[in-house]
Amino acid sequence: MAELLLELFCEEIPAGMQPKAASELGALLTKALDGLNPSNVQPFYGTRRIATVLNVDAEIPARTVSERGPREGAPVKALEGFTRKHGVTADELTLENGFWVLNKQLDPVSAESRIAEAVPDLLWKFPWAKSMRWGAGSNFSWVRPLRRITCLLDGKVVPFSLARDGDDAHGLKSSNLSEGHRFLSPGGFEVRSADHWLEELETRSVIVDADKRRDMIRTGVHRLAEQQGITVVEDEGLVDEVAGLVEYPVPLLGRIDDAFMDLPAEVMQVSMRINQRYFALRNADGKAAPFFAFVANLPFKDGGKLTIAGNERVLRARFADARHFWDLDRKTKLADRVAALDAVTFHAKLGTQGERAKRISDLAGTVAAAMGLSAEQIEQAKRAGLLSKADLTTGMVGEFPELQGVMGGYYAAHDGEGDAVSKAVAEHYMPRGQSDDTAKAPVSVAVALADRLDLLAGFFAIGETPTGSGDPYGLRRAALGVIRTIRDNGLRLDLTDLFSKAANGRTGGELAKLPDFMADRLRVQLRSEGERHDVLAATLAGGLDGDLVRLLARTSALSDMIQTEDGKNLLAAAKRAANILRIEDKKDGPHKGTPDASLYAQDEERALADGLNSAVPAIETALKDERFTDAMQAIAALRPTLDRFFDAVTVNAPEADIRANRLKLLATFRTTTALIADFGQIEG
Repeated sequence: MAELLLELFCEEIPAGMQPKAASELGALLTKALDGLNPSNVQPFYGTRRIATVLNVDAEIPARTVSERGPREGAPVKALEGFTRKHGVTADELTLENGFWVLNKQLDPVSAESRIAEAVPDLLWKFPWAKSMRWGAGSNFSWVRPLRRITCLLDGKVVPFSLARDGDDAHGLKSSNLSEGHRFLSPGGFEVRSADHWLEELETRSVIVDADKRRDMIRTGVHRLAEQQGITVVEDEGLVDEVAGLVEYPVPLLGRIDDAFMDLPAEVMQVSMRINQRYFALRNADGKAAPFFAFVANLPFKDGGKLTIAGNERVLRARFADARHFWDLDRKTKLADRVAALDAVTFHAKLGTQGERAKRISDLAGTVAAAMGLSAEQIEQAKRAGLLSKADLTTGMVGEFPELQGVMGGYYAAHDGEGDAVSKAVAEHYMPRGQSDDTAKAPVSVAVALADRLDLLAGFFAIGETPTGSGDPYGLRRAALGVIRTIRDNGLRLDLTDLFSKAANGRTGGELAKLPDFMADRLRVQLRSEGERHDVLAATLAGGLDGDLVRLLARTSALSDMIQTEDGKNLLAAAKRAANILRIEDKKDGPHKGTPDASLYAQDEERALADGLNSAVPAIETALKDERFTDAMQAIAALRPTLDRFFDAVTVNAPEADIRANRLKLLATFRTTTALIADFGQIEG
């Protein structure tokens, strides 16, 4: 196979757009060159280029392509239109299966010709999320001005131009030239192969492998931190972003002025990250260290002293702004800011943030009571719920929205609110992301749940539910937050009742769909953990159990049971019974009612009936007492009886009354398994 290298060199590409663009370039090339069997696709990207290296066949071999035309007997004009379209005569068509067919013999196509034909069109239509035109006289667009196109097939240039329909596309055409680092190695150099391209770029201070740049950043920053006896606040998102901003990462360490070390650590971290793309550092005790790390795009003869001094000066200005907000915000108590929330619209149909804060306060008290908290803790939950959104009116949160809740916690503590209240205000957004911890303090848990329950019930009540990939109000994230908080804290709550109270008298909309939405989110969560989500679906067949802890315990017991030999055979028997009933019910069903014991013709029938009569009360009692393992054992004990029944008994007996009675017996068995779950939804 031949090696194809395509590099697109341009001005600086936004860091967040690089990975997707490189991936799409590889995918689009693979699709466009399908006849050449592309393989081993390797994407590369950096701040000034995206590229793909892949293997292709030397040519598309000669082949026959069939084009189906009109039916036999179709109007003459239809046949004439088909022949005119393909530039052939009717004599060149053949009749196959009632249709006129054109079998065209296509000559071999070299890889070079196919690439030269496909790539220009691909680049003209490349799907950048945002693109621009530049200069004058061309409608060609790219994310930033495109400067060079390197296209080599086994080391030889594949010649093509982007010019089309009188548009010269800035004279862009393929070549064997690439460029190194903008400052350390400006100007073009010749490329002979993909390996040569990689080697020469590194020689010219460009690390085009994004994973290698990320590793250089992580390793370098951690090494600098270790030299000071401190640690790095892990931030993979920042690593990814910085890796897209530099071609040759050089980590450096600066010092934070002591005058700013009393600022909250979160304020310092967010200010450094958002404004400067700096890495925050921590002392061994977890407090903010008086240092910051950043990544330059090239090495310095002075070891970076001048650059470090410049970044320290910039950071002083940033922290001075943060200091201003910190001092100004604390002049007004958080409780006095609650009234200002009445002027902040939450949603046109759901009122203001002030109204929402009152709803959260009431609901937090309800949740706290359901959790069995003390009267004092219930009042603390109400207080924290009322203050939970007050920091939205502060200057700090206005500047850094990421600090919602966190700043409220600091301001509440400064105002003398109790530890439980200030902590709950700070933690009620937890978990903020899928990998974040959930709230653990009882009052914090109550407020965190109240916040999300109000959000879910409110938006479902007005019909604003997630659709497809769209979820503008973060309802899926809120549902997962509820599920994780309940599971992590082992809370025995009735979600159905809490949602009813969170609806606050509202009815209609999509509220009826909220339990199913929560069940679906629970399945998604279990699937992400590698658990048997099909078992959960089977358990949920009768509807969502509002007590998630109980539901998951029941699901776990069922999952354990079907892993046993008895469980596997019971599952097979349940599905066999369901299939028989589905077929026979279509003929003359449904076959419901209590079987007639006088019509049992074989001992195996009587044994199954006796077994079911014993199992049903045992299962119902065990489920009521939440002894789920006992319930599973009770139904699993039917396995040998079922085996003998299916081995010895012909369900569709020739006698109509015996057949109907046996089908009723199977229906009774199906009803018994339904006490546990819908076995038909379990895979295997």
